Amino acid sequence: MSDSPSVLELLSAYPLPEVDLPSIAVDLRLNPGDLTLIEVRNPAWVSEFADLCCGLTALAGGAVRFLGRDWADLSETQATALRGRIGHVHANRPWIEFMGTDQNILLPQLHHTRRPLGDLRDTAAELARHFGLPGLPLVSPEALTPADLARAACVRAFLGDPRLLLLESPAEGEHDLVVPLLNALARTRDRGAAAIWLSCSELVWNDASFPATHRLRLTERGLITLRSGL
Repeated sequence: MSDSPSVLELLSAYPLPEVDLPSIAVDLRLNPGDLTLIEVRNPAWVSEFADLCCGLTALAGGAVRFLGRDWADLSETQATALRGRIGHVHANRPWIEFMGTDQNILLPQLHHTRRPLGDLRDTAAELARHFGLPGLPLVSPEALTPADLARAACVRAFLGDPRLLLLESPAEGEHDLVVPLLNALARTRDRGAAAIWLSCSELVWNDASFPATHRLRLTERGLITLRSGL
């Protein structure tokens, strides 16, 4: 897969000083099928690094490219459309409380694709069962337990055909999620997607069986390669 066009490239990407990330140029390349595990010692950096990958972070230098497109060269409309190819589990688990959880899950795909609603609901329900829910949850997000909200966040991220998965501490405190997450990632990676799993959890980091193609650590000195090729 290494000869295929890259999914994501950080090319000496240097965030502006006001961004809560290390003030150093960052380089990273993800090819189709890659799963990069990044240990993040500072929890505040988790979402900031994901934003950097999504082209939401102002740069003092360098570039970030997704599917060969430089975020800086895109109009806001183009960038928003391209972000529809990214599945994202946010660390702060944002939900629209006045909508049902099912509507929250389906909304990004209804915005970015023209797939029939019935087809989306069927696929989402299948994903929900995979992640341990009895089906697509119809209640409001505030009516769900934190564990079920974490599962619902995974359903939302994997729904559709994402080319990049950004997982911000997706199984933090929910160890039962790790296996279904890795199984879902394996299928998505087989279709040519790449993924970044940002983790503050030693449980994930110390698991030698975790199928990462690259293991990195985000530090004040930038991204440090620890191990690869697993």
